[in-house]
Amino acid sequence: MQSKPLILITNDDGIGSPGLVAAAQAVAPLGDVLIVAPHQQQSGAGRSYRKITDRRVHRHTIHIDGRALTAFSIDGTPAQAAGKGVLDLADRPVALAVSGINFGENIGSGIASSGTVGAALELAAMNIPALAVSLQTPREYYFTHSDNVDFSAAAHFTRLFAEKILAGINLPFDVDVLKIDIPTDATPDTPWRITTVSRQPYHHGLPSHPDNRGKQVDPGFDTRVDFDTLEPGSDIYAVVVDNVVSVAPISLDMSSRVSLPEMRRLLNGHK
Repeated sequence: MQSKPLILITNDDGIGSPGLVAAAQAVAPLGDVLIVAPHQQQSGAGRSYRKITDRRVHRHTIHIDGRALTAFSIDGTPAQAAGKGVLDLADRPVALAVSGINFGENIGSGIASSGTVGAALELAAMNIPALAVSLQTPREYYFTHSDNVDFSAAAHFTRLFAEKILAGINLPFDVDVLKIDIPTDATPDTPWRITTVSRQPYHHGLPSHPDNRGKQVDPGFDTRVDFDTLEPGSDIYAVVVDNVVSVAPISLDMSSRVSLPEMRRLLNGHK
């Protein structure tokens, strides 16, 4: 009979990400670690599924605290990698899932496109408590596997909240994922705060423009905040303004918080 909890680690940055290793190292003392991630970079994939033509499961060796562990990757999205781990690769029920640690913060109303959050929601839909952990970084690191990023503070908070869940705390109904965002200059002593997800977008797409040869160039996106309307209790405010760790409880239930009878009257044409 297995005595250690099984902890599934996944991400959207791909199997080669140092953030994935940092997450695994953070929780390895708490149980047995199963690492299953996309074979390649999948940032922005959300909770999507796509047709997979290459169904091979690739094996990798990852060193965690001096031990060589076998990790797995598939040619799929973060949600598909998470599902593969639970359904085909886990030898017993998964006690906790950690998605991350992501290169780049996942805050504001655009988090539905985050593969980090998407994988965590997919696991939550399988009744597995899940953390979606992201580290604020400069934009140039978002799609990299750079070794120049220090994940130590993010690893600290990953372990902190993993310990709390594995200790048996009962998250309230409708809390399916804890979305954790760590400021770039955080330390283990940085305070953490329970937040809401801001209704503001944080990542803003930019219009394409022609280069000097007339070819359209996609400049990607930038990050902008409207500080005049920013909610003080939000994830954006915590990370960007107060430089504290944001812990946002999020739900699989995307229903609008509106009176359903009032909505019915409105749609029926009654004032």
